[in-house]
Amino acid sequence: MIYNEYWQVVDAGVKESDLVTFFYEDQGVASLEDGLYVLDSKLKDPAFVARSAKFLRATLKGWNDAVKDPGEAAKIVVAADPSGSATLKVQQRQMENVAKLITTAGTPKLGYLEPAAYERTVKVLLAAGSSPVIKKDPGKAAYSHVVWEAATKK
Repeated sequence: MIYNEYWQVVDAGVKESDLVTFFYEDQGVASLEDGLYVLDSKLKDPAFVARSAKFLRATLKGWNDAVKDPGEAAKIVVAADPSGSATLKVQQRQMENVAKLITTAGTPKLGYLEPAAYERTVKVLLAAGSSPVIKKDPGKAAYSHVVWEAATKK
């Protein structure tokens, strides 16, 4: 991951010029990672959807604020780290790299599950030969935009 592990290797003393990097997107094996996961039955409860939408709006506001001011975001993370292991340099670098990913994600809809990205992920997870990550395509019923739509409704 370009915002974390890559820099851990560099911080450990390996020169960037000595690294060969492969981006999953370029190799055709990119898959979705983070998301909001809920049981389908919960999406039928309007109160749950409203709470989830409120959570998502707050999350999106936080990411937007962090992208606008990665230095302040880094300070907040370091101040909130109970272990004391987080450093301003590392957190700011991570936030700057995450900001690049967020702002170049190909969609103006931060937090929106792009159906094409979902389909690509399913294909990648099914394509592991005799040992696939999933055994059948879960279909479009495996995702919903209900919470996102509620969160972004004006």
